[in-house]
Amino acid sequence: MATKPAGTTASPRSARERLLAAADELFYEEGIHTVGIDRVIERAGVAKATLYSSFGNKEGLIRAYLQARLEARQARITRALEGVESPRDRLLAVFDSLGRTVAEPGFHGCAFMNASAESPPGSVAEKISDTSRAWTRALFTDLAREAGARDPEQLARQLIQLYDGALVSARMDRDAGAAATAKVTAAAVIDVATAPSPR
Repeated sequence: MATKPAGTTASPRSARERLLAAADELFYEEGIHTVGIDRVIERAGVAKATLYSSFGNKEGLIRAYLQARLEARQARITRALEGVESPRDRLLAVFDSLGRTVAEPGFHGCAFMNASAESPPGSVAEKISDTSRAWTRALFTDLAREAGARDPEQLARQLIQLYDGALVSARMDRDAGAAATAKVTAAAVIDVATAPSPR
């Protein structure tokens, strides 16, 4: 664990940050609808009025929780792509990032899949999950295009299925190596999709 340099003190987190941290922990571990706001405010150590002034209501807190999860995933994958020059390797680096995620202690599957599974159509969870899916689809499509895939959209769909399958296997089978397995399959799929067309 990193320590602060001598002579400095850790800055206290705001009530909003404490609420979001508590929601992130509880919602991810137990579910967005299983956990009530009373548990979140107790964990955060704030008054109920603070939750309403910060997020409006529980839906607002769910929105902020999922949005923060999306931004963290985008940042993780962006970091994984930094310095990777080969377009093929950039596609595979997404699976390396996933591998590190599923190997983390406390991994409970995809936050977006989990939230969507317990939410009705048209919910905040569904809307942000749709945004997450659109980002992932665009990422794989752009990277597939850079890699020279004959049909970037088709390759993106195939890679998303491998990515999703690895997430489910990692959670349901408790298989921390699921992303590595998906990466091997992804490499073969990419090679077929980017091979020169036979003349």
